[in-house]
Amino acid sequence: MDWDGLTSEERLVAEQAVLNLRALNETCDDAADGTVLAIAEKLAVDQGRELTRRTLQPVVDRQTQAVEKKGRPAGAARAD
Repeated sequence: MDWDGLTSEERLVAEQAVLNLRALNETCDDAADGTVLAIAEKLAVDQGRELTRRTLQPVVDRQTQAVEKKGRPAGAARAD
């Protein structure tokens, strides 16, 4: 992978993934015996949801702005 060729958005997602992995490792290291899997699964799901939200938001915003710039499609409007 060409890390230098990443966009700023791509770099933020990659950084967040690394931070998520570090938090997961730290949390699992500190977890009591017999609780690691449950704690890891919950944290991974929570982190995954947040990462998805953070990744999706700028994409949706950009698409919304592109549609708003275009305006409504030209055509006849019904009078009724």
